[in-house]
Amino acid sequence: MQPRNPVPESPSLPEAFRTVTVPAGGSFRRKLLAFAGPGFLVSVGYMDPGNWATDLAGGARYGYGLLWVILLSNLMAMLLQHLCVKLGVATGRDLAQACRDHYPKPVAWGLWVVCEVAIAACDLAEVVGSAIGLQLLFGIPLLWGCAITVLDVMLVLLLQNRGFRYVEALVVTLVLTIGACFLAELLFAKPSPAGIAAGFVPTAELFRNRDMLFVAIGILGATVMPHNLYLHSSIVQTRNFERSPAGRAEAIRFGTIDSTVALLFAFFINAGILVLAAAAFHFNGHPEVAEIQDAHRLLSPVLGVGVASTLFALALLASGQSSTLTGTLAGQIVMEGFLNLRMTPWLRRMLTRIVAVVPAMLVIGILGEHQTTNLLIWSQVILSMQLGFAVVPLLCFTGDPAKMGPFVNPLWVKLLAWTTAVLIIGLNLKLLADFFLS
Repeated sequence: MQPRNPVPESPSLPEAFRTVTVPAGGSFRRKLLAFAGPGFLVSVGYMDPGNWATDLAGGARYGYGLLWVILLSNLMAMLLQHLCVKLGVATGRDLAQACRDHYPKPVAWGLWVVCEVAIAACDLAEVVGSAIGLQLLFGIPLLWGCAITVLDVMLVLLLQNRGFRYVEALVVTLVLTIGACFLAELLFAKPSPAGIAAGFVPTAELFRNRDMLFVAIGILGATVMPHNLYLHSSIVQTRNFERSPAGRAEAIRFGTIDSTVALLFAFFINAGILVLAAAAFHFNGHPEVAEIQDAHRLLSPVLGVGVASTLFALALLASGQSSTLTGTLAGQIVMEGFLNLRMTPWLRRMLTRIVAVVPAMLVIGILGEHQTTNLLIWSQVILSMQLGFAVVPLLCFTGDPAKMGPFVNPLWVKLLAWTTAVLIIGLNLKLLADFFLS
């Protein structure tokens, strides 16, 4: 297929485009700090409340047995986010814009619809997770908690008006809060180092046990998130690096370091949630624990530490709020990129938030609060089903010399990336076959 003629140049996320200065000729440390930030905004999508539901279920039911799935998912995420950095820096277009430039309008619109479904599923998880955190900490009913999450739209606007660095600083603060809470929880739980090490060894049981595969696909969907691919390829363009081959190569290098470090932190969080669930519940006779509320209620009695449940709820709230901030930005980027549709920032973000809040409130009102964790797990499986529609265009574009020039993927990267895509799509087809043929 021949690419369509690109639309006139329009920057991605225009209010933040090239607003962060990169020092010319600065030291490695100064440049590293200048490029640091986008990776952490992306990383919060890898530790959002959807991860909590799937990781808690995996740890409580199967002990440390799914740690290798988290590791594999994280390695795939690092590779895909590296390709997003390359696409955004080398072409000056985010993934949504690149799809609009390249594909016929019906195809681009179809990809936009699929992406909106993925963002809605992601937002649903984040809104519900934040609402659960507010309920556990302050006793606020879930429906009211969902409504309160609308306020984060105003927070994004306030911070971004002051500069994109303020948005990044808030997200980094929330991420560090999550990490500190889980470090304390793991010290309380005292998990088995030998058991953890064994959990990183792949097992064929995953493909024989449909329920285990279901949770594993949920972990995959919660870890590698479609909207993060669109988000990352856009926000790397907030850096005002030199638009020369050498400047772009440097931006790709530092952007990759930023995202890799941030995703290593996300891996610690994801693995920590599963290890905590395994140590506290699976090996203490509570394998049935899957609800976040049950985990909160049992943590302090099981671990014998009164503050354990409070730390758990605080980390959940921080996770939900950081994820809603980046999810709102992703919604804006996707709408602008695919449709070239410009709205005032407050209206654009309010629309994105309402699309998530209203379905969440309807589901909670109809199904009841006790179904929230099942809702979170299903949202992650839906996300996983959408991954191929974002991953395949990303691999096609970054492997195209006409688009990437000297930054086109080398053969070994193409092989790794397409192997990742085949694995993602194959696991999803296996899940669908087991679900409909059982």
